[in-house]
Amino acid sequence: MGSAVSSAAFSTRPGLLDGLDPEQLAAASAPRGPVCVLAGAGTGKTRTITHRIAHLIQSGHVAAGQVLAVTFTARAAGEMRARLRGLGVDGAQALTFHAAARRQLRYFWPRVVGDRLWDLLEGKLRLVAQAANRAGVATEAEVLRDLASEIEWAKATLVSPDDYPAVAARTQRDTPAPAAQVAEVYRNYEKIKNSAQVLDFDDLLLHTTAVLEEHGDVATEFRDRYRCFVVDEYQDVTPLQQRLLNAWLGGRDDLTVVGDANQTIYSFGGASPRPLLEFTRRFPEATVVRLERDYRSTPQVVSLANKVIGAARGRPAGSRLQLIGQRPDGPEPRFAEYDDEPAEAVAVAGRIRQLLDAGVPASQIAVLYRVNAQSEAYEQALSELDIPYLVRGGERFFARKEVRQAISALRVATSRPSGADVVEQVRTALAGVGLTEQPPPGGAAKERWDALLSLVELAEELAATVQDADLARYVAELEQRAAAQHPPTVEGVTLASLHAAKGLEWDAVFLVGLAEGTVPIQHADGDDSAIEEERRLFYVGVTRAREHLSLTWALSRNAGGRRHRRRSRFLYGLIPEDHPAARVARAQGKTFGGATARCRVCGGGLTATLEVKLGRCARCPSNVDEELLERLKSWRSDRSRELKVPPFVVFTDATLVAIAEQRPADDGALVSISGIGATKLERFGAEVLAVVRAAGRG
Repeated sequence: MGSAVSSAAFSTRPGLLDGLDPEQLAAASAPRGPVCVLAGAGTGKTRTITHRIAHLIQSGHVAAGQVLAVTFTARAAGEMRARLRGLGVDGAQALTFHAAARRQLRYFWPRVVGDRLWDLLEGKLRLVAQAANRAGVATEAEVLRDLASEIEWAKATLVSPDDYPAVAARTQRDTPAPAAQVAEVYRNYEKIKNSAQVLDFDDLLLHTTAVLEEHGDVATEFRDRYRCFVVDEYQDVTPLQQRLLNAWLGGRDDLTVVGDANQTIYSFGGASPRPLLEFTRRFPEATVVRLERDYRSTPQVVSLANKVIGAARGRPAGSRLQLIGQRPDGPEPRFAEYDDEPAEAVAVAGRIRQLLDAGVPASQIAVLYRVNAQSEAYEQALSELDIPYLVRGGERFFARKEVRQAISALRVATSRPSGADVVEQVRTALAGVGLTEQPPPGGAAKERWDALLSLVELAEELAATVQDADLARYVAELEQRAAAQHPPTVEGVTLASLHAAKGLEWDAVFLVGLAEGTVPIQHADGDDSAIEEERRLFYVGVTRAREHLSLTWALSRNAGGRRHRRRSRFLYGLIPEDHPAARVARAQGKTFGGATARCRVCGGGLTATLEVKLGRCARCPSNVDEELLERLKSWRSDRSRELKVPPFVVFTDATLVAIAEQRPADDGALVSISGIGATKLERFGAEVLAVVRAAGRG
């Protein structure tokens, strides 16, 4: 794919490009024109492209306001803006494709349509349901979600309702209904949407493309404004996004693309690495640079990642990047097999507790799984150990009550002149909404405090990168982040799907549920291209880890279930031959903190997770107080509604059974029950003991 350029051929402004490695420097200092950066995971692609933008601006090749950089997530766009700001660049646009298109459409719509821009449809299921009903298609929630996804795929791949049946047949689409019916739902959906004068997210791209293609005066104005384009994660562009990019360019070639075909994981949504792999066919004179030095992960993690992707079948030439670890040695990746998923979750939570005790911040630990439904077991296991966690895709940071109150307080504070620096002003303003000098002991209050502290840390980051930053500038940055849903870091273990983890990294990563049928996902079996995409998704998961990497799987879904599963095919060739695969030791009994758990009735060793929780083996009879158990469940239901959390976050069913069996009389007896730690004792201990006493009197 073209030839790499020598960095010595171009002059650079002193200091700006210092610290870049030879390949990063070659990409950053390449002249205007088409540049393709093939960047492996952890090789510093964001650093490279932001330095390239800064170099082009400071060298006078382009003005900051003439640069448009696009990526695929609001978080990545926010990080790019922050990096550019740190390099002294203000005015360059760094946005997602959809955000850029919406901004352009809002500007040009009155001229082209002659009216205000139509409202944006936040969710399409209601309209899809109406469209399906008109077409005589089932309207169950699962069917509607599948129909909505199919419409999104069709629009992303530029397939019209009329063409859909033929394209679905040619590509062998697994359609949620007969293709002709899906086409009719699609057609009805477009009619209903247009009649209501609303746009969906794909329309932002479609209409912007149409405006630039069909209105020469608009296209001329746009192209006079934007001269230089940068596309991050180019392996994930859809045909619709590529067509919009072509409309932006208008035949010009001042384009830098960055991508890694080994990380193509959105083919189901219409994404394709083909534009990346065929870049030099379109631009024969393009400069091509390969980034393979991995600065993120230890050599041990890098070695495993290379093995994972090296086993892929049919890799095109442009994807054959071999990562080279640059960090000092670290621990070998851990592999472990468990009897069932609850046992796997308990073990992972226990290992996370060890890492926390060793000083690894909770925000630098992640548990990654294939499907979101897997998170529940880990939420329970972490809750039992009082470990804070955040579920990506859960409640949005800027929607939280304390964050909304904080932003309001900060806006008010901007109207009061102060001689203090921006960090001190932020601390003072947030003191009024709950930010104390010392954190509260735990629970919900600690979570609120952590959220407020993250806003202070954001102010510290701004003060360190922007000279003379004031409170007004900080509030503007905060509002921009809120609009882009780009939250600051909050302490807590991250629970996320492998897809949601793309573009992120942590010191410690736990890849869980690595069993056949889950990784690769069951519906991918029999389709070689789908299996290879699952392998790339696994590779993305591995490359999220900086130092600690754990890979686990379970032989049964439920506790005590038949152990019929087998580990993922992607693990073969990765586990050392002499590795025992960390099978759960049955004969010796399960140990916690170095001590063997024993049955409180017969004294025998306990092996199963539920046995350890109850404090007795399955052979010994239960002495559960059914009346007390019902009272505990009623109390838990009231508390969960009050706290607005699922019941298991208060206490799991197994914990309630253990309490009803053991009837603890004091704090010491209560905390001896597995899963009740200091935090839960403080939050709920007195109430639980009161319920136990009341049941005894009754």
